[in-house]
Amino acid sequence: MIIEDNIETFNSLLKRRGFIWGPSPEIYGGLAGFYSYGPAGMALKNNILTLFRRELRAFGFGEVECPTIMPEIVWKASGHLERFIDPVLKCEKCDTLVRADKFLQESFPDLMIDGMSYEKMQDLIHNNELKCQKCDTPFGKIEEYNLMLKTEVGAGNIAYLRPETATTTYLLFNRLDQDTRKQYPVKVFQYGKAYRNEISPRQQVLRMRAFDQFELQLFIGKDQEMDFEDYEAIKKVKMPLLDWRLQEQHVDTPKMISSEEALNKKILKKPAYAYCLHLAFYLTKILGYPDEIIRFRQHSPNERAHYADDAWDLEIKTTQFGWVEICGVHDRTDYDLKRHGEFSNQNFEISMGNDPKKKEIPQILEIAFGPDRIIYTLLECAFTVEEAGKENRIVLKLIPELAPNTLAIFPLKKNNAQLTALAKNIYKSMIEARIISFYDEKGAIGKLYRRQDELGTPFCITVDHQSLEDNTVTLRDRDSMQQIRLNVSELSKHVKTKII
Repeated sequence: MIIEDNIETFNSLLKRRGFIWGPSPEIYGGLAGFYSYGPAGMALKNNILTLFRRELRAFGFGEVECPTIMPEIVWKASGHLERFIDPVLKCEKCDTLVRADKFLQESFPDLMIDGMSYEKMQDLIHNNELKCQKCDTPFGKIEEYNLMLKTEVGAGNIAYLRPETATTTYLLFNRLDQDTRKQYPVKVFQYGKAYRNEISPRQQVLRMRAFDQFELQLFIGKDQEMDFEDYEAIKKVKMPLLDWRLQEQHVDTPKMISSEEALNKKILKKPAYAYCLHLAFYLTKILGYPDEIIRFRQHSPNERAHYADDAWDLEIKTTQFGWVEICGVHDRTDYDLKRHGEFSNQNFEISMGNDPKKKEIPQILEIAFGPDRIIYTLLECAFTVEEAGKENRIVLKLIPELAPNTLAIFPLKKNNAQLTALAKNIYKSMIEARIISFYDEKGAIGKLYRRQDELGTPFCITVDHQSLEDNTVTLRDRDSMQQIRLNVSELSKHVKTKII
């Protein structure tokens, strides 16, 4: 994790090396809640998505893609128009708008604000005479603020930009039921943009108005939730769980506990839901997060959505923003399909077991990742500053599979035509072998190494005078800085073994 003294250096690195730029558009002063990814940021994002997609296909998930704009009736059915609302405080003097619950949590860090009623929040504000931080004017009453972004399609048809990808996946249920030949659970995921008109977006890409979601859905029967075949293989695996009762005792450190033990102790209710927690944990772990900064935090009964039977957030501990949620795992029951069935006049009841007369509306278990939050937290936990001679060495210790570049190739001297030609040929051969590589000859070799260290490049190849004699090069490891000598013919095979 970042040491406090290095936060400014880290934030500078994000922009300087092309990970995250903004707020965008920068040339016009920027609009809060909108950010752009540079080449390094997009490479990292795509590597994460590739890894997730590969693993989920192995777990039996299929991928869908849906429109980002849906008609008003969809959001009436889902409950978003009625319930997708934040409590806000508006200063009557300077028009500053703040989210009431977040403002109170910052003002009273020892209180549990999540799930608190508007009335109780209003009492806290009144009794403690809380004021606008900009102009010191007392706040008035809490107001409601809908986060949906409204638009028109065609000749006055009201529609909304989706605030999540999940709802658009539910609308495909009949098609998915046919496509999977009624074999349950139906496992599906969707990646794409979502939009929320956040009141006062802060914290860089952690809270944006246009953001990415990567959401997994399991359509599953009630009996199957309790007798879930895939659970048996993972029930002994321990996870860092912080249940809501521990939180009430002001405990913030999770306990490493297996799914089996959590079910026996009534911390979890259903084996299928425990499996979803495990899958979220597995996908997080393979990205390279260290154990000590990961935890699952359970929502209290007051904090949970009205339809949810259980909800846990997978959080990463950061230096700059504390615990950050990167994934939510939700037991949504049959709420969504019931609502869409009612509003669309569709019958979503199906036969789950051997008795065709016994029908039910499937339950939905959801795993919802925020790729933007993954990118930020991964970069922060990978960022290190090490002592290295006169100047400190900045290193992004990303796992090789995620690094924007796998290889960087340098000639030892740029004004040597033979060294340059050989280095460029090696670069070309690595690209042809589909190893993401970068060629550079501008600068001394030490500075070339440093540039790649702070970008996270795991391996650097240097072409020197010995290379011209025996066709060997040095391969430098980013983390240890150790070098080995390899024949050019062995490079591709050697590097590929390190990144898979």
